[in-house]
Amino acid sequence: MQKLVDRKIETFVKENLSVFPAVVILGPRQCGKSTLAKMLYQNSNAYLYLDLQNLDDLNKLREPMLFFQANQHVTICLDEIQLVPELFSVLRSEIDRHRRPGRFILLGSASQDLIQKTSESLAGRVGLIELTPFTIEEVEQNIDFELNKFWLRGGYPDSYLASSEQGSVLWRENFLRTYVERDIPQLGFQIPALQLRRLLTMCAHNQGQLFNSSKLGESLGVTYQTIRRYIDLMEQTFIIRSLPPFEKNIKKRLVKSPKIFVRDSGLLHRLLQVDDFNSLMGNPVFGSSWEGFVIENIISSLRDCKFSFYRSATGDELDLLIERGSRTIAVECKASSAPQVTKGFWRAIETTKPDKTYIVSPVSASYPFKNDVEVCGLSDFLKKVVTII
Repeated sequence: MQKLVDRKIETFVKENLSVFPAVVILGPRQCGKSTLAKMLYQNSNAYLYLDLQNLDDLNKLREPMLFFQANQHVTICLDEIQLVPELFSVLRSEIDRHRRPGRFILLGSASQDLIQKTSESLAGRVGLIELTPFTIEEVEQNIDFELNKFWLRGGYPDSYLASSEQGSVLWRENFLRTYVERDIPQLGFQIPALQLRRLLTMCAHNQGQLFNSSKLGESLGVTYQTIRRYIDLMEQTFIIRSLPPFEKNIKKRLVKSPKIFVRDSGLLHRLLQVDDFNSLMGNPVFGSSWEGFVIENIISSLRDCKFSFYRSATGDELDLLIERGSRTIAVECKASSAPQVTKGFWRAIETTKPDKTYIVSPVSASYPFKNDVEVCGLSDFLKKVVTII
């Protein structure tokens, strides 16, 4: 098996496998969880992979305790574990009976039931890790890396690595159809596929805007409670990200609604039927697409940080605040090689008082802006921020 892109999180997964009897790797479907798990043991015979969507593999677990005991000296990988939730109680008993690090790798493409079950059944026995689609730190190592291509296609491996733009578009369209028509019903939610696709498209048109459940509900003819339930489901299946507002006690009236983003830029562009970069540049979503692309890469690349956005009632705004301990980094996203900011940006900095502020733009080299603010590219920013926060 050829590894086309090194996954940054691989070392962290190995660390967890050396500590916990079971490691749960969560992430959206087709983001590379199965490939990563197989690569960890590519030169080892002490590894078994079972796809719980495959009937033959599922039949092997008719007597799960017997199967686990017969293979207690190998690492067993169970893919799409959320489809067989009754296995969790068996896993708990088996882990307690024969506890050694790295016995099980559990892969799941929906976190809602999986996290709940693991917290109830496997507390203290399991390491939880989220795997995202490719980040810029992973794909920029390729010789043929192009920022605009990565931004347009998004980070899903089959979309980014497709041999043509049309192939990438077809893959993303099929992913979205499968998500609304098969993946959601498999989780036990009976939501009309057309209604869910329309809501996803509306979220794409409102990329980076404040979440207004009442307005979305009116457009779809459903209650705001139903919209909130749908959004929560799409968050739990890693399609939508909700970015909370800044909450520190300051003498300003702040907005309390979160911002909503389609997490993958490639899926965002397919929902909007933007299939080439020239079309993206002429689309009203151009700036918010860059904002979501930057924010998703930052959040996916940094662990143990708190993320929020700042917006006051008077419109002062910062796109992202990154907090770790007593340190705060402010980020403004501008899809321009010569970015400009408003007075509200400076007022927001004066109010939040970050340790360092960056304007992240599609530029090839970093340069100072003014008042200790720096303009830099996304990749440069990620290199700088790890030395600060």
